[in-house]
Amino acid sequence: MNRTLLATVAIAALALASTGCDKLKARDNLNKGVQAFKGAKYQEATNFFLKSVELEPDNPNTHLYLATAYMSQYIPGAESDENNQMATNAEKGFRRVLEIDPQNELAIASIASLKFNQKKFDEAVEWNKKLIAANPQNKDAYYTLGVIAWTNWLQPNREARIKMNMKPEDPGPLKDKKIREELRDQYMATLDEGIKNMAKALEIDPEYDEAMAYMNLLIRYRADLLDTPEEYQKAVAVADEWVQKALATKKMKAERQPVAGFTTE
Repeated sequence: MNRTLLATVAIAALALASTGCDKLKARDNLNKGVQAFKGAKYQEATNFFLKSVELEPDNPNTHLYLATAYMSQYIPGAESDENNQMATNAEKGFRRVLEIDPQNELAIASIASLKFNQKKFDEAVEWNKKLIAANPQNKDAYYTLGVIAWTNWLQPNREARIKMNMKPEDPGPLKDKKIREELRDQYMATLDEGIKNMAKALEIDPEYDEAMAYMNLLIRYRADLLDTPEEYQKAVAVADEWVQKALATKKMKAERQPVAGFTTE
């Protein structure tokens, strides 16, 4: 073996050793970051995760932990530059995960949640649909799509009632036929889709009581777009049934929980 070849082999061996050493250091920083994260020391955890990403940039897990640390420091609704930067850093990290692992369900779900918390509902819809494409059995994605449909209708519905001198407790439908028809054209299809998505969440998990509660809201608020008081009352009766189902399911779940200090043994 000539000297040039020996030198090449030696350099390659050193590179492999360095790579292995970097991986070990990256895992060590990752572990330290996880421990800090568990202790709610998010800034300390972030620093460890940043070092881990620097040492092992192609490992999706390092980016996932770092992005999660940023997201844990983001406060929905707070509009400071620092808070918004946390959201930006979190999204950047989750997108980096998806560059490495395009079907990473946790990264997709995290961006979907982030967009919802930022009230960027159009983007939240897009990301929840991506989440369903990655996992058609993700009940929370269907549930969130239903919640967004109701949320988008809530303010226009309230404004219409105020305009018609209708109190929140006044029975519907909306009195002004022209306005009701205009709003129906804008929102009925979305509300129908929201109900379908909530039904899908309940198909996946028949004991999903939060979905039952929102099924009630979707049907109840959608009723304001119906044509007659009879149709309205029929829809409200269905909504009331969902309220009772939600309460009964919550009670059933609570009864399943073991009493503190007692065991079944």
